[in-house]
Amino acid sequence: MVILIPIACYVDISLVERLMLIMSLFIVLITELLNSAVEALADRVSSEIHVLIAKAKDIGSAAVFVSLILAAIVWGSILL
Repeated sequence: MVILIPIACYVDISLVERLMLIMSLFIVLITELLNSAVEALADRVSSEIHVLIAKAKDIGSAAVFVSLILAAIVWGSILL
């Protein structure tokens, strides 16, 4: 975000496109924070390996991955 937000402010695009670029980055950040919260809670609840805890962590990681794909699509479609 430290690198991409200044790039979003520097390129010659409309205000709506600039906001879409920046919002897509914040979606990634929000998803990562929620994933970290789920992982911290899961580690606090049980230190042993459990199928449901592993599934919750995997789903959180998948959500982060999907948000990264979304950001890549938004940035790619606007800048290219």
